[in-house]
Amino acid sequence: MANLGSLERAIMNVLWDAGRAMRVRELLGSLNEDRDLAYTTVQTVAERLVRKGLLVRTPARNAFRYAAACSRAEHVSRLMLEALAVSTDRLPVLTRFAQSVEEADALALLDELTRRTGRRAPG
Repeated sequence: MANLGSLERAIMNVLWDAGRAMRVRELLGSLNEDRDLAYTTVQTVAERLVRKGLLVRTPARNAFRYAAACSRAEHVSRLMLEALAVSTDRLPVLTRFAQSVEEADALALLDELTRRTGRRAPG
């Protein structure tokens, strides 16, 4: 995920995988399965993600619960659209993308584009 540090990505992945809001202590438990982080480190990074608009924070007694502001699919889609937006000539970028994805992904994309436009695929 572009523009996210490794701990930010790890926090987002924990929350996306959990599918629910979590307190910092819960995040810490999941994150510390393969590392040794301090509570304050996770809290600071979670707050940074709130400021970036990737997490929402809700009060929970003496703490906060953090949840993803959007799904993983929505986030990745936004990143792809941002990457496309920097190109002044999108056709070569889209062409290269279409040539680079796995065949199953290309077919799924074609099906979705066909559904979206209401047109049948050529051929």
